[in-house]
This record gives sequence, structure tokens and C-alpha cells, in this order.
Amino acid sequence: MKTLGIGVDIVKNQRIKSLVKNRNFIKRVFSKNEILNSKLIKNKTFYYSKRFAAKESFAKALGLGFRKGLNLKDIEILNDRLGKPYYNKNNKVNRMVQKTFNVKKFNLFLSISDEKDYSIAFTIIES
Repeated sequence: MKTLGIGVDIVKNQRIKSLVKNRNFIKRVFSKNEILNSKLIKNKTFYYSKRFAAKESFAKALGLGFRKGLNLKDIEILNDRLGKPYYNKNNKVNRMVQKTFNVKKFNLFLSISDEKDYSIAFTIIES
């Protein structure tokens, strides 16, 4: 296996807390699935903060930031049946990684965490 990219991002939860009060922000940044899944979560600030950090972390691992047509909503973070977060490898994410790194197959790894004031995400892209 070869590491193609790594990214990390940290978010101040208070910043996201004020932003998620705006429905337009939520609709612009988060996918329908992420919004739907948030309804099951008690602490919306931590939920959205971790996902925001994960989206930023992915963009950094890709090495492009949010250029070349990639936007925050394209990067979708879901959870498996045990609660482990993962990136949904949708068509846009697949194309961006394949084109950027000139690979056909790849793995995405995500670790996210939060503490009172901050949320953090770490991403690895591997072929």
C-alpha cells in the first residue's frame, strides 16, 4: 500500500454552533444523508463540527483544497453499523481521487474526535 495523501483539520465547536443555526449553511455544506442522520443525534454542534473538520481534512489530503469543482457537500461522511465514520465514495469523490493521483483503486481512512471546545479529523488516502 502507498500513502497518497494525508490531511488533518481542527474546528472550534463554538464557530460551527453559530453557523448551524442557519439552515442555508447546513443545506450548502452537508448532504441530505448527513442532515437526515443528524436528527438522531442529541448534540448537533459536535455532529456537524466533526463532519466539517472531516470534509476539510479530506480536501487537504487530496492536495487541492476546494478547487477543480470539489465542494464541501460533495464529501459525505456516514457511519457504519458500529458507529465508525467513513467517507462515502460517491462518483465525485472517486473521480477526484482517481484523477488527482492517477489511480483506479484507493482506500480512504477517517478518524474524527471531539472535546469540549474542538473537533478534529484525520484523513489518509491510500492506493
